[in-house]
Amino acid sequence: MKLYALCDKEMLQNRAISIPQFIQKVKMHNGAIIQYRNKIPNFGEIEEDIRTIRKFWSGTLILNDYLEFLDLVDGFHVGQEDLQKYGTVEEIRKKIGRKILGLSTHNREEIEEANSFDLDYIGLGAYRTSSTKEVTNVLGDEVEKLAKLSKHPVAVIGGVKLSDRFRNIEYRVIGSGLL
Repeated sequence: MKLYALCDKEMLQNRAISIPQFIQKVKMHNGAIIQYRNKIPNFGEIEEDIRTIRKFWSGTLILNDYLEFLDLVDGFHVGQEDLQKYGTVEEIRKKIGRKILGLSTHNREEIEEANSFDLDYIGLGAYRTSSTKEVTNVLGDEVEKLAKLSKHPVAVIGGVKLSDRFRNIEYRVIGSGLL
C-alpha cells in the first residue's frame, strides 16, 4: 500500500510547517504521490507553492482544484462537490488529456457511477473523522467492502493514519497524520 500525501495549505499554516518540511516527512515515509490543496484562491500563492513543491519533490504531483495550473502538475483531483464547477468527468478528461485524474467518492452509488468514467483512481472516504476537514459520512470498516466495488485503484482518505492497513486498497491518503 502506497502513501498518497495530502499537502493542505491551511493545515500547513495552522501547524507552522513549511512545504519543504512537509515534503521531508513524505520522503521519510516513502510517499508515492503528493496532492496539493489550497481552498483559498490566491493564484500567486498557489503557483508559488506548486513551484516550491516541484523544487523539492520529483514524484507525482496532483492538484486539487485550479485547472489553470495543470501544466505544472501531473494530474488533477476533483471532489463530488466541485464537479459542477468543472463540468462532467468526461469534460475534465478532455481538458487534462492523459494526465492523472482522480474523483472523490463516498458511497456505493458514487463508486458505481465512477466505474463508468475514464479515471486513474478514486478517493474513498471518509474512513474516520478528521481534525482538518469536517466529515459528515464516516465509512469505518465499510471502506474495505466498498473498495471492492471499484474498477479503479482506491485511495482511502479521511483520518487515515500511517499505522492503518487495508486490503484491496492502493493508497492511504494522509495529511496531518504525517506531522
